[in-house]
Amino acid sequence: MKIIVNSIFVDDQDKALDFYSKILGFVKKHDVPSGEYRWLTLVSPDQQEGTELLLEPNAHPAAKEYQQKLFADGIPVTMFGVSDIRKEYNRLVEKGVHFTMEPTEMGGVTIAVFDDTCGNLIQIIQQ
Repeated sequence: MKIIVNSIFVDDQDKALDFYSKILGFVKKHDVPSGEYRWLTLVSPDQQEGTELLLEPNAHPAAKEYQQKLFADGIPVTMFGVSDIRKEYNRLVEKGVHFTMEPTEMGGVTIAVFDDTCGNLIQIIQQ
């Protein structure tokens, strides 16, 4: 068994697509109409056959509440790995990304947390 799709709730699929592709650099894999929304996934540019990130609308009240409470409590919803966290941090800051935690060493890894502009905090990690 392997993980093929991981969902992240977003408040606006178009805004999320712009942020995750143009700012973070992920590549759109699927964009298929699904009712009033879309099956919209992205992948890492260097692993295009790897795990997909589904930008899932937070239209259900439970999804919206879950997302809002995690954000309010400062809890990241997912984690992305980077090879050089300081370089990635500087690149994202230059693109206007707001970090709630600058790169910080913790137990042999370095992490940082940013706001994805779509209702989520995202953690990046260098192991």
